[in-house]
Amino acid sequence: MKTHFVTLISPLIFCLVQGLSPQCATQDHGSNLQVFHVYSPCSPFNPAKPLSWEEDVLQTLAKDQARVRYLSSLVAKKSVVPIASGRQIVQSPTYIVRANIGSPPQTMLLAMDTSSDAAWVPCTGCIGCSSTAFDSVKSTTFKTLGCQAAQCKQVPNPTCGGSACTFNMTYGGSTIAGNLSQDTVTLATDPIPNYTFGCLQKTAGNSVPPQGLLGLGRGPLSLLSQSQNLYLSTFSYCLPNFRSLNFSGSLKLGPNGQPLRIKYTPLLKNPRRPSLYYVNLVSIRVGRKIVDIPPNALAFNPSTGAGTIIDSGTVFTRLVQPAYVAVRDEFRRRVRVANVTSLGGFDTCYMVPIIVPTITLMFSGMNVTLPQENLLIHSTAGGITCLAMASAPALNVIGNMQQQNHRVLFDVPNSRVGFAREQCS
Repeated sequence: MKTHFVTLISPLIFCLVQGLSPQCATQDHGSNLQVFHVYSPCSPFNPAKPLSWEEDVLQTLAKDQARVRYLSSLVAKKSVVPIASGRQIVQSPTYIVRANIGSPPQTMLLAMDTSSDAAWVPCTGCIGCSSTAFDSVKSTTFKTLGCQAAQCKQVPNPTCGGSACTFNMTYGGSTIAGNLSQDTVTLATDPIPNYTFGCLQKTAGNSVPPQGLLGLGRGPLSLLSQSQNLYLSTFSYCLPNFRSLNFSGSLKLGPNGQPLRIKYTPLLKNPRRPSLYYVNLVSIRVGRKIVDIPPNALAFNPSTGAGTIIDSGTVFTRLVQPAYVAVRDEFRRRVRVANVTSLGGFDTCYMVPIIVPTITLMFSGMNVTLPQENLLIHSTAGGITCLAMASAPALNVIGNMQQQNHRVLFDVPNSRVGFAREQCS
């Protein structure tokens, strides 16, 4: 079994096929698949008009809040939902991979998302899609799945108006409709034949992400399930600080080549939300003090969905209100600066330099200590610094800012997640 690498490189030397500057050009090779940040200079999804720091933070925070609201809404639902429970999340993807779909291959951009299962891409003729579309007619290996296909039962709201299995998804205030399809998906030089994905035909609303999506969840339509013989349901990533100009992290697919010295915490199984990566967050330490948090604020409850998940698509970590208030208040006490201000959903911001305590997330079997770079967002222009955490309605979500510069290993066969410090920037 070989190791499969997805390498994060400098945004200044990466280019997509959509006619961007040659200085961004580089080729995937071997089993190395480049990954880049959605707001990097070489991303076609960069805002057309540069945002100010404050606008950028507030926009990211708003997208994050919509995503966390959906994740938290799962907790309140009493009925069993189908697998692919992340399907309604408002996507604000931060890290994107390049994949080739079809024969001959067409290059598409897919967002990495650990809380979603199914892959989908905008297809030619899609009404309301705003990005480069996949032209299924040009692929000799493309096929549309019919209603009799077993996969048709695994997508949300399947219908059979004609011979094709069609489905509908809701993303925030937007709706998406597509045909369930199959084609060869190639990651670097690893072809995965007959990969099942959604070929989008229609979208409505403004919260639909322009690029495609690659689900890294645990459900039957996810990359892990569809490439089990190739990658054995194991992957890890190291995400660099997305404010760094030197991207150098990686996504490793497959069990070989994973770090030997890494601490693990068990993955928890929630049969009602089988796709999400639940872990047992036991307590939180600010500096040297373990914060007094009500046990039920952190407790895993499979009957409701409450607990803690690790999510690659949420940027800022969210804690349910009692846990967040306890952590925030101890953070403020240790900073010892009287004048605390706010910025959007961040309520612990400072206009003067501060001495920052570490925050340690204490899981079953491992502790993850977050240094300053994982805790604060800074404005170089306005001189404001904010604690990059916020409260959530009903679910604790460990976001990707707090994961940056760590190797995060998802070992599904052994039902565990590992963390180790690793400089990715």
